[in-house]
Amino acid sequence: MGRIYAIANQKGGVGKTTTAVNLAAAVAEAGYSTLLVDIDPQANATVGVGLEKDLSPSIYDVLSGAAPTLAAIRSSRINNLSVIPATPALAGAGVELPQQADFQHVLKEALDSIRDRFEFIILDCPPSLGPLTVNALAAADEVIVPVQSEYYALEGLAGLLETLELVKRQLNPNLTVCGLVLTMHDPRTRLSRDVERELRTHFPRLVFDTVIPRNVRIGESPSHGLPVIHHDPHCAGAEAYVALAREVAARA
Repeated sequence: MGRIYAIANQKGGVGKTTTAVNLAAAVAEAGYSTLLVDIDPQANATVGVGLEKDLSPSIYDVLSGAAPTLAAIRSSRINNLSVIPATPALAGAGVELPQQADFQHVLKEALDSIRDRFEFIILDCPPSLGPLTVNALAAADEVIVPVQSEYYALEGLAGLLETLELVKRQLNPNLTVCGLVLTMHDPRTRLSRDVERELRTHFPRLVFDTVIPRNVRIGESPSHGLPVIHHDPHCAGAEAYVALAREVAARA
């Protein structure tokens, strides 16, 4: 049965989608059957693996009950990587989901029907703690939190960890934090070094050894519809995500 990872942080611009896409691609490249589920209405993870953001059925159809989960799974250009795409229509789910009974577990029920087909299932969450992210956290076994190497990222982290504890108590007692991953890190700046030191001091067992650097190739790859490990497999960003995938697999 596949292990489900939610890539979550209520702060935008910290590298959630980049991490979800590249972690999924790196795990798939290692030979694991992997499913990437895009539950962000911006559909950036969908585009990031070369799919269009107007595909049907999508995760919105699954959550609304209009399509079975299996029907929404798409192949990608990457071996061992399948995708359930998102579309902008998913924005409506934030309003519609709470009208369903036990709405927090709709995604969990949808994924339970197909999780034995995959070894890793990775959920790309929107930058909020609304109904879609709550569904992801209720469905996940573990959470990976991307943390940008800047001051405001530290400010919001305590609140996020409190929210994760609340979800664990009320919705998903099996939820654990797999780890915190530093993103957009520039070791030449004092700020990046200070943020890393603070994180490793306060969360010594949670912070991954791997640090994702600021890297031009990571920023370019979505415009080519490719994860960075396929766009430029030898760049620093690609090597970092491969190393992160190894750490995640080792903690599984």
